[in-house]
Amino acid sequence: MEEEFEFGFTEDPKFSVERYEEMIRNHDQYFFDAQAFENIIDYYIEKNDPPKALQVVEYARNQHPFAAVFLVKQAQLLMVTNRASDAFEALEKAAMLEASDPDIYIIRGNLYESMERYTEALENYEKALELADDTDEVLLHMAYVHQNMGDYEQAVVYLKRCLEQNMENQDALYELAFCYDVLDNQAESVQFYQQYIDNEPYSYAAWYNLGNAFTKLGLFEKAIDAYDYAILIKDSFASAYFNKGNALVNLEKYAEAIEVYRQTFEYEQPNADTYCAIGECYEKLEQMDDARAFYKKSVKMDPKLADAWFGIGVTLDFEERYFEALHFYKKALDLDLSNADYWFAIADAEYKLGHIPEAEKAYEKVVELNPVDVDAWLDYSSILYEQEKLGEAIEVMTQAIKNNPDAAELYYRMVAYLFAKGDYNEALNQLEMALTTDPEKHYILFDYLPQLQKNKVIIDIISRYTR
Repeated sequence: MEEEFEFGFTEDPKFSVERYEEMIRNHDQYFFDAQAFENIIDYYIEKNDPPKALQVVEYARNQHPFAAVFLVKQAQLLMVTNRASDAFEALEKAAMLEASDPDIYIIRGNLYESMERYTEALENYEKALELADDTDEVLLHMAYVHQNMGDYEQAVVYLKRCLEQNMENQDALYELAFCYDVLDNQAESVQFYQQYIDNEPYSYAAWYNLGNAFTKLGLFEKAIDAYDYAILIKDSFASAYFNKGNALVNLEKYAEAIEVYRQTFEYEQPNADTYCAIGECYEKLEQMDDARAFYKKSVKMDPKLADAWFGIGVTLDFEERYFEALHFYKKALDLDLSNADYWFAIADAEYKLGHIPEAEKAYEKVVELNPVDVDAWLDYSSILYEQEKLGEAIEVMTQAIKNNPDAAELYYRMVAYLFAKGDYNEALNQLEMALTTDPEKHYILFDYLPQLQKNKVIIDIISRYTR
């Protein structure tokens, strides 16, 4: 039995949903106007229940067979449920009823984009641009396509056009910052956000992105000022507090950073990253008990956060508890096997524990992963030298210099090893190289082999470069 309701006003969305669910329970047929059906569909979409929303679409299409909006909604839902071919079919039917609906081309563009058919996606977005009243979201999608194609410069063009249409499009602001980051063009990023702020001085997102650009340029004081403006406009902006804390860390203002990090807890639930950052600040302040407490909070919240496990190891290492430190370094390494810093810490701890073969293997891994780490090369060669493996130590230095031709420390160390081996001519050649690279660091040679201070030939050569 069909029950008909006629209203001269727009039905309350909640009432529409209640009536619809009553109809389903009663296995009955009620009439709903098109707006009421749209409200019911949107209700189930917001509840993240596509199957029920699709069921409503079927009822709507039966009662309003010439309303293209329900075919568009159907296509949208079919796309979400990974039924692309059915979605395309629904859009074809919608286009026959109302070819000027921009949503048809936006959804079709979304479908092609998800299939990585970028040319067809852009064609449909272009069509949507011609038809839509509000074009900022279409332009944003076009920027996404260009990003997916790896054309970040063109993505910037579309993001700027998007912001011209809608200065408050937060997604476009953040995506623009991302594109400038990929292009490694922070100077232009700063220029853009400063101009943007001239027109929109109360945009907390613009101030925040300006702060991030200054951070990447190493202008931490300016970054902090920008974050402060973002916080002034939106005092609950937890990300701005966190990034301000990071900037303070870069300025070695660890106590201030701790206070700023703690402020994030007023506006969002504490998270593992923030606990870890606070732990690192206490570590830098050499307050190891506090540091360890926060690192432990971090790993309790996120057992896969390698840096927090590593931090616990650092605090124990500082207290000369090398065996315990090694345990936590290895837990960090299990989560990030290609982290050169973790391997370096393990190598150092193994060495301090007298585990020389293990230390050697770990240093070998460090220089493999990070061949520009001069300290790792020096420590690695030093272990070999201490074991009187002079040939191997010299070979390690040779490789180190190949990877770091401007590092004077390596040449001076090579000079020491060559003298120890008795290869004086080559030692003097390397000394010339060292002095050419950086004559002021000649003290390194004497730190390692003090007896060379009495070698007249060496003193004469050094004096030629330093007088």
